[in-house]
Amino acid sequence: MILFERENSYVMFTQDDHAQVSKQIAENCKVEYYYDDKHFDEVILAIQEHDRGWIEPDKSPVWNDKSELPYSFIDYPTDLKISFYEKGLDEVEEMSKYACLLCSLHYSSFVQDAEEAAVQEFWDSEKQRQDRLSKELGIIGNEEKKEILMYHLDLLKFSDFLSLFICLHEPGNNGQKHPFFKNGFPQLFLFVTEEPIVASWENDELVTLSFSPLKSELVVELPYREVMKDQIKKDGLLQAYKDTPVTMRKVKFK
Repeated sequence: MILFERENSYVMFTQDDHAQVSKQIAENCKVEYYYDDKHFDEVILAIQEHDRGWIEPDKSPVWNDKSELPYSFIDYPTDLKISFYEKGLDEVEEMSKYACLLCSLHYSSFVQDAEEAAVQEFWDSEKQRQDRLSKELGIIGNEEKKEILMYHLDLLKFSDFLSLFICLHEPGNNGQKHPFFKNGFPQLFLFVTEEPIVASWENDELVTLSFSPLKSELVVELPYREVMKDQIKKDGLLQAYKDTPVTMRKVKFK
């Protein structure tokens, strides 16, 4: 679950809904930004399914007694989070080895420096998966294929971050940027810019980018539920979430 707190409510987005917006962003990137269009469909699949493991847990959000907030993807219990990652990656591998390799590399970048035993075990297991898939795909020993793979990984991360940007901020408000975005996006498209990409709200429905790989303006709609804190106190988080209607957030990227 992706969480944004307001004074009297929590704005909650499922990871899978966020991933579908990421997919739309990637589909609308200029073709030349893929370098090798042979893997276009598999890159799109990886972006669409990169949060596949969260589909089931996001149906039943859980309260964090320690922080007195609903759990989000950031603070979800590590052992459970890793089990979601593994399940999602196994399912993506059945669809496409290349897409799974991209998703595995994406997840591993979050955890490779962590010291927890469960995280280390996950990292070791995914490193073996990555080596196996790279060998099966003929990437090991081929620097050109490896370079293209890493570029496709940046496309995944860019699409993921841009979709997260519209989840983790109050629309129209540039005053309090989430820590993920204080220095711009970490992905650089080195052949056109050496500066981080910076996103800004122009109004409640328009986001501009200091540099954009998009081929044209793009309008997306992102479902969310604004769950009221009073209702959570009354009925509990799960029931309050289920009783809250879905609303659409409409955003244009320019």
